Amino acid sequence: MLLQEYIPLIFFVFLGAFIASAAIITGFLLSYRTKESIHKHLTYECGVDLFGTARIQFKVGYYLYALLFLIFDIEALFLFPAVRIFNKVATGQHPHISPTVIFIELGLFITVVVCGLAYAWRKGALQWE
Repeated sequence: MLLQEYIPLIFFVFLGAFIASAAIITGFLLSYRTKESIHKHLTYECGVDLFGTARIQFKVGYYLYALLFLIFDIEALFLFPAVRIFNKVATGQHPHISPTVIFIELGLFITVVVCGLAYAWRKGALQWE
């Protein structure tokens, strides 16, 4: 009785493994093969010949800008579903939630984002040197 419940799971695991194996084997059998050449294992960067080494130092400011961008980008991304919920509450589609509570929560969220931006600005994190 217990094994019969797992039959669909076992079937789909084997089916997935078969399809993945078939795709890999088909790609290997149908792929174009050439003799080893000096250009085969080189990286390709938009047709530009490689020069120098990849081990160069970057300014820490680049990473700081990237982190600030990610933080504010993700926070702005969270703003869209919150505004959509606020719109549904304001139009009465969710009568059990108070529009005042949602408005206060959105206000707090935007306040935190603006305070974080003001803090980064005051500390000089947005100064390009």
